[in-house]
Amino acid sequence: MSTFRRRDPPSWVPPLSRALAEALPRLYGEPPDALLGDLIEALTRAMERGELAIDFAGAAPDGVQEGGWPEAHLQALGASVLSRPPHGPLALEGSLLRWRRWQRQRLDVIDVLTARAHRQTPLSRWRPPAGVKDPQQRLAIRTALERDLLVLAGGPGTGKTSTVAWILAAMTKLQNDPRIHLAAPTGKAAARLRAATEGRWPCTTLHQLLESRGEGHFRRNRERPLRLDLLVVDEVSMVDLELMGALLQALPGEARLVLVGDPAQLPPVAPGAPLQELLQEERHPLLQPAVVTLQTPYRNAGAIAQVASALRERIGKQRHSPGEPIEELRPLLSTLGAGSNLQWQEAPLGPLPAVVVQRLQEHLRQLETAARQCTPGTDRGWQALVDIRDGLLVLTPRHRGPWGVEAVHRQLLGEGSGSSLAQWPSGTPVLCTRNLHGLGLSNGDLGVVVEVGPERWLAFGQETPVWLHPAQLSGALEPALALTVHKAQGSEAIQVMVLLADAEADLRLLYTALTRAREEAWLLTPLNPGRTANS
Repeated sequence: MSTFRRRDPPSWVPPLSRALAEALPRLYGEPPDALLGDLIEALTRAMERGELAIDFAGAAPDGVQEGGWPEAHLQALGASVLSRPPHGPLALEGSLLRWRRWQRQRLDVIDVLTARAHRQTPLSRWRPPAGVKDPQQRLAIRTALERDLLVLAGGPGTGKTSTVAWILAAMTKLQNDPRIHLAAPTGKAAARLRAATEGRWPCTTLHQLLESRGEGHFRRNRERPLRLDLLVVDEVSMVDLELMGALLQALPGEARLVLVGDPAQLPPVAPGAPLQELLQEERHPLLQPAVVTLQTPYRNAGAIAQVASALRERIGKQRHSPGEPIEELRPLLSTLGAGSNLQWQEAPLGPLPAVVVQRLQEHLRQLETAARQCTPGTDRGWQALVDIRDGLLVLTPRHRGPWGVEAVHRQLLGEGSGSSLAQWPSGTPVLCTRNLHGLGLSNGDLGVVVEVGPERWLAFGQETPVWLHPAQLSGALEPALALTVHKAQGSEAIQVMVLLADAEADLRLLYTALTRAREEAWLLTPLNPGRTANS
């Protein structure tokens, strides 16, 4: 099961879970049952965390009375019409209780991918591209060319992107003028993928590829499928079950599919984590011929790689208990030297640590200077501004509270800065918070404020800027001097500073945050009472 630490749900979850626990038995003509209500409430809370099941083989979920767990709860479930197929909303699969809707969608996805994994056209003659030394990379390239599915997994710096580039080159040699498309869940991830492949193939977000109409509806589907020979989807750890289902419906059977991602990263915000599901060999052995995991690190060396490796090991072994990961990692973190590419600092939980404030102030000055060199409507000075913007990421798990996103913006931009564009100086990074396909923007796209005389502009993009008037994005912007770790997925920066106000943070969250760094990372955690800094 998940390695996530149990946490208090948002304020709207308990009322919703209680309402469902009361309403579902009534709708199905049953009297209320306290044990069944416990299960419905636990499943609702799990879905809010992005999880689709509770496990009767594990400890009692939060809010479920341990007395009688799990025997009494299983007995109540078996006696209820709510668990009877085909229409009962609850489904028991082995020891896992799921919502039946998600179970059906999950099984549909697994069935389609399993069929793809076993559709094979062996190559009579094939030689790996020159320079490919890693045997797993050679296997991945061959699998992509021979099968209709490749699941390419691996941690940061293990060569996933270079393997994709070799697959694309091999595909163009194997087939005359193949129809190739690259996609990712977010605009940031799509921009990185486009840059890594030098813009040689069309590259969009998945929502753009499927022609999203909002609310989970897409113009591309079984009746109007995509016209492709090869689709590569990067950052698959961020793709939720519903989006994966929509993608597989729209992808023609004859098209090859390459799914690329790091299963140790955070799962999607929406329910379901197909990548993690696909890599559980004990559950889906039939998929394994299509799965290749890269393990040899080629970059992100040094202490960042050491700590990331330690976190991956704990995630893989599903180890998690109160006090992790910082206390368990303390012996390793304590050995970091002054010249290490990962610096760890403990500070009193309250005002932002001085090292973060100073680095952000310097960052803002550099951005403001670079923004003065930009000319709206042109690409003059844009690349220099983007390079500075992408040089630093400040990440935190929280929106509110000590060391949260809002605290960073109040400190650097002033009170009320969260919604007041007038308080954001020229050069301030901004985040688009909605899908605005008419403007070519997706939720999560990063831009910059550029002030020219009395006029303010917003510029988005990576290689070429898209210039927009602030009025065009009214209500769809927030400052981005700091981001939550979830919103930073798919991003990278030369330097990353992680503000971990909760020392018992999720393993995957810390792993995802630290692996956004290309060269240098800072980890800042609360100073425990009675302990001197980093002692």
